[in-house]
Amino acid sequence: MMTRRNFLTGLTILPFTQAVADELGLWAFDDNRADFNKHLKPVGRTLESPDWYASANSPIYGPNGSVHLFYSRWPADQKADGWINGSEIAHAVAKTPESPFEYVETILAPRPGHWDATACHTPHIQHVDGKYCLFYTGNANGQTDTQRIGVATAKSLKGPWKRADTPLLSPGPTGAWDDHCTTNPAFIQHPNGQYWLYYQSWKTASSASSGNQMYGLATADSLLGPYRRYRKKPIIDFSAKGKNAQTEDVFIWLQRGRFNMLTCDRGVHRTDAGLYLDSQDGIHWEEPSVAFGPVSDYVKEAAAPNQGSQHGRLEHPQLLLQHGRPRYLFAAAKGGKYMTSSPFIFKMI
Repeated sequence: MMTRRNFLTGLTILPFTQAVADELGLWAFDDNRADFNKHLKPVGRTLESPDWYASANSPIYGPNGSVHLFYSRWPADQKADGWINGSEIAHAVAKTPESPFEYVETILAPRPGHWDATACHTPHIQHVDGKYCLFYTGNANGQTDTQRIGVATAKSLKGPWKRADTPLLSPGPTGAWDDHCTTNPAFIQHPNGQYWLYYQSWKTASSASSGNQMYGLATADSLLGPYRRYRKKPIIDFSAKGKNAQTEDVFIWLQRGRFNMLTCDRGVHRTDAGLYLDSQDGIHWEEPSVAFGPVSDYVKEAAAPNQGSQHGRLEHPQLLLQHGRPRYLFAAAKGGKYMTSSPFIFKMI
């Protein structure tokens, strides 16, 4: 059985002071730092394994106060890019956000012959209209051009989970900014009663690493759709900032009458950090500020050979909300005890 001490083994928590920041060459009290950043207290990694890469993860409180974590994983022998052709979505449970998480079961595995035949990835869990909704990305050929957003629903966090037979949203028409795929979902139920689905995409004519990953919005009057694009242009587009500035992995929540967003920074301020944005209407967003840095900004871990800038980069930020307020930040990062990938947790203080 995993103990609290084992849960934090190998992590040295850094006091987040300007002196430490200066020593490490960080931006601890930089003007670009969001207020959100000031409230992060590192807890550490969980679900570390030599046999699995555990990546994108999404938490939710259960009815009895336990924490349920839905995360994508794939065999470690497939290496870091193995998600594209073999990722599955698993379910783990802990008594509290800071207790060890224990694997329960795999709930969504690739389905041969379906739109999610070769991967199930980037889970995003929500409780909507009295049911649990697990939004996720699937693909049919082990390539990005068939990535689509779908949903599975259940009355209980224990399942059983019923998958939609068709994706919620397909790419835009040829030549549109989003004609390549739909991926990395974020979802909110709008106060006006609509269902809003934020999605990531890019143009097939360019590559996903050329500064063109953007986010669009689709809306529906029913949870299962049909979802209609809000407009032909993306909602989030950083390409005008130059230097291949882009974003991915959005999480959105409503608080104090405003829309709030966490997303990964890929060249706006840094290439290994996260961004915070807010909005009055969920469509027009204020300028981004830095929400969090890489793992190395908070704890000391062993250096990882041959993983470059992606080692320790926090990806797919998701919040554990309680009564609409952020309590913990969950993300995923390569590295750790086994140099695979695992969830990394922060407490909001």
